[in-house]
Amino acid sequence: MALINEIEKQGNFLFKYRGQFPIVLFILAIPFIYFTDSINLYQENNFTLSAVVLSFIGFFIRAYTIGTTPRGTSGRNTKEQMAEVLNRTGIYSMLRHPLYLGNYFMWIGVVFFTFNWYFIIIVSLLYYIYYERIMFAEERFLERKFGHEYLDWASNLPVFVPKLFQFKKSHIPFSIISVMRREYSGILATVIGFVFVEFIRNLFQENDFLVPKIGWYILAVTLAICLILRTLKKSTSLLDEEGRS
Repeated sequence: MALINEIEKQGNFLFKYRGQFPIVLFILAIPFIYFTDSINLYQENNFTLSAVVLSFIGFFIRAYTIGTTPRGTSGRNTKEQMAEVLNRTGIYSMLRHPLYLGNYFMWIGVVFFTFNWYFIIIVSLLYYIYYERIMFAEERFLERKFGHEYLDWASNLPVFVPKLFQFKKSHIPFSIISVMRREYSGILATVIGFVFVEFIRNLFQENDFLVPKIGWYILAVTLAICLILRTLKKSTSLLDEEGRS
């Protein structure tokens, strides 16, 4: 099999199972947390603040992307690549893969919370290798479907680093309903990630199974909101929107 076909095959495989990537992060984090020395309160607060800010940036990137895209694009589909239209406005006027940029920030925030620079660097490299193949497979699919229209658009845009001054307002109005319907699981996974890291850190450093109450409160509130949104999505039409995925 030609290398280009092999990489595309790998990308489609990784695309299908990309939802399991956080589980890999959780497993990898355990030994790094174990070997991370205790730090002073000032450093801990700086790391924690940076972690939360990074995850929020990731969520806002994903929320804006999801909230301004039409049906059939930028989805959570896992079985195969999908694209009914080619997004060229909004955040897609600045870069080609905003959702994966959002994913990176959301999860690198959790990684920052381990307080381990080696883990931050390693995860960043692994993330690039992992998603490079997914993005390659997606772009091959889009090239076949849209031809020169896609190539002309992609040739002027970076993959991951946005060209901020190239922004063109989306013709699709922002919808908070779309964000509520589609992003609750990602938020819950991120909160679980923070609680998991704190739990493992206390277990190794303090021989204690406890997590600060604020962590449990945030997790409980997030879980309750997610259960409500999931119920509304599955059992009612309150979150349905015409022309949105």
